Amino acid sequence: MECQICIPLNQKHILKARNLQCRGELKLILYAALAVLMLSCYAEAYDPLDPNGNITIKWDIVSWTPDGYVAVVTMNNFQMYRHIMTPGWTLSWMWSKKEVIWSMVGAQTTEQGDCSKFKGNVPHCCKKTPTVVDLLPGVPYNQQIANCCKGGVVAAWGQDPTAAVSAFQVSVGLAGTSNKTVKLPRNFSLLGPGPGYTCGPAKIVPSTVFLTPDLRRKTQALMTWNVTCTYSQFLASKHPACCVSFSSFYNETIVPCASCSCGCHNKGSCIRSNSKKSQLEGINTPTKDNTPLLQCTHHMCPIRVHWHVKINYKEYWRAKISVTNFNYRLNYTQWTLVVQHPNLNNVTQVFSFDYKPIVPYQSVNDTGMFYGTKFYNDLLMEAGPDGNVQSEVLLRKDENTFTFKQGWAFPRKVYFNGDECKLPPPDAYPSLPNSATMISVAYLLVPATFALLLLLN
Repeated sequence: MECQICIPLNQKHILKARNLQCRGELKLILYAALAVLMLSCYAEAYDPLDPNGNITIKWDIVSWTPDGYVAVVTMNNFQMYRHIMTPGWTLSWMWSKKEVIWSMVGAQTTEQGDCSKFKGNVPHCCKKTPTVVDLLPGVPYNQQIANCCKGGVVAAWGQDPTAAVSAFQVSVGLAGTSNKTVKLPRNFSLLGPGPGYTCGPAKIVPSTVFLTPDLRRKTQALMTWNVTCTYSQFLASKHPACCVSFSSFYNETIVPCASCSCGCHNKGSCIRSNSKKSQLEGINTPTKDNTPLLQCTHHMCPIRVHWHVKINYKEYWRAKISVTNFNYRLNYTQWTLVVQHPNLNNVTQVFSFDYKPIVPYQSVNDTGMFYGTKFYNDLLMEAGPDGNVQSEVLLRKDENTFTFKQGWAFPRKVYFNGDECKLPPPDAYPSLPNSATMISVAYLLVPATFALLLLLN
């Protein structure tokens, strides 16, 4: 008689339920992993010190033409401390139909494309994906509109809101001639001037309202759409663009930037500061692709920020900030330096730099932006004797939080031109000498001893 292993019906249900439960838990784990991956991707483009920072490109159709429309394109930089420096922005997109650009004011496309099918009037650009750049200053007035022709340089919103905008006018043909027939461009791309920006799709928004010069009449765009572009330092470069070094009056140790802070991929083409190559004519001429030519250093960074704790007063303390450029081919125009430090809520005076607090969260005031004074030191020269700017900041002590212990006097984060700099490891920060407590006690004992001797006499 053969033996058969029989599983009771209720046990089969139990095993089936357990299998379903395992599958459900596995799905939850997979969904959680996918969510973490997606959040990590988006986190790269999110700046906690400037959570609302972006570049918004607005298209306003101001008139219809027999075969298309005329639009004013306005680029607003709403980033608090990240600007677009020379050689300026480059904007491109893909037409949804067979549109062409008949003419432009305030900007131009880099290529005309194949316009051979047109007889008589030849369009300004016939490419499916036009690439647009700003005009240079000094072009004839009939080629200009408001906020154009700055060579693509756009200031940061926190530094100069009036210069944080760029605009041009474009006449589009072979397009729709009404709100229902116009197709929005797609696949927008923005270089500012290098990679790093990611642009979302164009979205139709309520039409822009304009005021006439006499401020007595309002006019309205016929149609408006927006494109929002956000910046990610990870997309811009695999390596940091700057590093930070520390020193203090209470410790002889100077904490340098870590070796290869910005990667050592340029080490084969660097130039020593005392070599004859650094003095050759034309060495400071930028290349078309903006390839840096760095001074040979152990950190190989284009920019080094040095924070020195200089003086300790009874109610105040003073720090010195120095920014050094090690790139022979690049001048930094309208540079910005953002520092996160707990005592920046008590800034008393800043020397040589302009200063503006950045308060992304109303309850915390620990971040500030330093930038050059106009026509004085707002231009950081290329590597060499003049390739540095420096200032000092006086801060009032807060008795409840102030201390020099455990690196408190040094910044938590440092950004140069919107890119986060690499800081030294926390255990390397200059520390108070072990005898500091004993010295302070000794200073108290000296007058007490003299007083006791006088009493004994």
